[in-house]
Amino acid sequence: MRPNVMTRTLVSVAAAVGIAAGGLAGAGTSFAASAPAAQPAVSAESVTVLAVNNLGLSAAEAKKVQRWLKTYWSYTGAIDGQLGTGSWKAFQRCLKANWGYTGAIDGKVGSGTIKALQRLLKNWGYNGAVDGIWGSGSKAAFKRFANGI
Repeated sequence: MRPNVMTRTLVSVAAAVGIAAGGLAGAGTSFAASAPAAQPAVSAESVTVLAVNNLGLSAAEAKKVQRWLKTYWSYTGAIDGQLGTGSWKAFQRCLKANWGYTGAIDGKVGSGTIKALQRLLKNWGYNGAVDGIWGSGSKAAFKRFANGI
């Protein structure tokens, strides 16, 4: 066999084997293995979102607030210095009963929660507007509240 004929024969055989195996580009995808179904990394049941929002309080100050919430507003979580969803649900119960909070008891610190908290903080030296915006005056009054309860 001449070198040219031999090369063509080898290329033809290699192409036929590749097509049969599905390994060459464009060689029919029916031979390719299907990709495994995508699996979530974590199941929904095992994920708990813990949104901590101390609104400028230290862990020690937040613990004081949590103790107060446990005593008066049915807080059942840990006294860990992290104002999470459970802490804020208890706080929202307080704000709903006394300070004009009208939102859901959902533990989310939105503008409605902030407005009601600002009303409460008027008794702790907050002189700003009840506007649902957490600024330095709200933060300072919240610290006074935490250290005074």
